[in-house]
Amino acid sequence: MAVIAVINRKGGSGKSTLATHLASYCAGTGASVLLGDVDRQQSTQTWLRLRKVQTVAAARPIVGWAIDPSAFARPPAGIDHVIFDTPGGLRGFDLARIVMYADAIVMPVCNSIFDRESAADCLTELRTLPRIANGRCRIGVVGMRLDARTRAAEVLEAWAAQQALPFLTTLRESQAYVRCIEQGMSLFDLPDGQAQADLAQWQPILQWLRPVLQPEPAADAAADRAALPPQGARAASAVRPSQTAPLPTAPVLAKAPARAAKPATIQRHTAPAPVLQPARAPGTSTVSRFLGALPSLAIPRFLQRTP
Repeated sequence: MAVIAVINRKGGSGKSTLATHLASYCAGTGASVLLGDVDRQQSTQTWLRLRKVQTVAAARPIVGWAIDPSAFARPPAGIDHVIFDTPGGLRGFDLARIVMYADAIVMPVCNSIFDRESAADCLTELRTLPRIANGRCRIGVVGMRLDARTRAAEVLEAWAAQQALPFLTTLRESQAYVRCIEQGMSLFDLPDGQAQADLAQWQPILQWLRPVLQPEPAADAAADRAALPPQGARAASAVRPSQTAPLPTAPVLAKAPARAAKPATIQRHTAPAPVLQPARAPGTSTVSRFLGALPSLAIPRFLQRTP
C-alpha cells in the first residue's frame, strides 16, 4: 500500500487540488484508492460527494476518510493507494503521525516570499522526523498557480535547489482546474484531447511517484534470491560451528623407522637337578659313615698336629 501525503503549512497553496487529482489518477489506473482528509474544512469530502453524481468511465470509486489529526489511526486494509490532504499549520505530533505512514510527500509551493518561508520552516521540521531522515519517505516540490509569462518558475526552481529538494514541475494557473473541481472531476477524467497542455505538466510528478505507486517486488525478490547462497550452503551455515568444525588434533610427528624384531626367546623353566645322595651300602653303620667322611672335613688348626 502506497501512502502519499500533500503537505504545506501555508493555507491556499493548492493542497486539495493536488490531492484530488492524484486520487483521480490512481483510480483511473484501476487501483483501490482512499482519499484521507485531515483538514477540518473537509474540502476533499465535498469533492467526493460531487463525484458520486458523475459517471467517470474506467475509474474505480474513491473511498473517503475523514481523519482527526489528534487521533490518527493506521489506514484500513484492502486499499492499494492512500492520498492524504492535510491542513495548513500542520506541525508537531500531528505532522509526525502523518509522516509515520507516508512513502512520499508532495509539497505545493506558490511563488511568494510568504509561501517560500512557510515551506522552508515546514521542511526543517520534516527533516527531523526519522522516516524522512533515513530516506524511507521522499519529498518533492511542485510549483502551483504559476504564470508562464513571468520568472516565477525560475525563482521556485532556484529555491528548491537551495533547499536540496527535487523540483518536479510547475502547474499553471488554469480555469480547467476550477471547472473540474466544481464537478467532482479532475483533468484525468476529461476525454482525450482536452487539457493536453495541463496534463503534460503532470508527467514529471507521475514519473517521480512511479517507484512508490508501482513498486517491482518480483524483480527485487529475484535479485535477493540470486544473492543468497545455494540451499545446501544455507543449510550448512545454519548448523552451529561446534557441530561442523573439526576437533583440534595433536601435531603429527614423523615416525622412527621400525626396528627389526628380535626372535622370540623361549625360556624354559627347569627344575634344579636333584642332588644325588650316594647309595647307602647295605649293612653300613652310622659310625662307619662318619669315619669315612672325616678326610673331607676341615679340622681346626689347634687340633692339627705337626709331624
